[in-house]
Amino acid sequence: MYSTDDVGRMMRSLNLKHASEGLNSLLSRANDQELSPLQWAGTLLEHELSSREAHRRETNRKKAGIQVEKRLDEFDYQCQTTITKRQVTQLLDFQFVENRQNLIFIGPPGVGKTHLATGLALKALERGYRVWFSSALALTEDLEMAEIKGRLKARIAQLCRYDLIVVDELGYLPMSRQSNHNLFQLIHAMYEFRSIILTTNKDFTRWGDFFIDENVAVPIVDRLIHHAQIFMLGGESYRLRQKLGGGSGVGVGQN
Repeated sequence: MYSTDDVGRMMRSLNLKHASEGLNSLLSRANDQELSPLQWAGTLLEHELSSREAHRRETNRKKAGIQVEKRLDEFDYQCQTTITKRQVTQLLDFQFVENRQNLIFIGPPGVGKTHLATGLALKALERGYRVWFSSALALTEDLEMAEIKGRLKARIAQLCRYDLIVVDELGYLPMSRQSNHNLFQLIHAMYEFRSIILTTNKDFTRWGDFFIDENVAVPIVDRLIHHAQIFMLGGESYRLRQKLGGGSGVGVGQN
């Protein structure tokens, strides 16, 4: 005869960690519900699989690098009328990720670009996709440090393991020539292989404002928009509206 300790030990040796931790409660449920041996075995394995999936998603969420969580159900479509709730909802089947397509949100500061990008990233994590979120500045610094250490190719290979990368606020600050080339290498590596969500305050005709080397800017734009859905957001700054309105309205900032 085996004790629960014996069974728990064997489960752990088989890497059934979650099932072993829940063994006593699962045995109690089997007795209460008078489960057959096969039904109990199925319940045990279902518990293990669901717990592993929950752990994987939580690990992915922590690795995603999202500093401020902004949910799509908090987005104010009444203030931002240049994109509709239907348009955003249609993105939640994540066919753009499955098809290796990009999303680009273009508009002035404060109109909700970051909010939409963050909300979609959180939804993607919930669906089990691997996501990495970064400001454009932090990304270029990351790639520059990797380049200095002679690890640029390795770092790009690491980033390409994510299903979706969000690059936020591209265009707010000018980029060095080396940053241009590093970013091109990343986008080239991801082209038709992984998806990008990009937010920027400048339309493509003005990307020369922050890309020093036009010979790099053109192929970057070309690869980004080849398989992309582009959303032009208008209106005045959401934060400015809140300030002028004395802080009234929805208490969630948008960018």
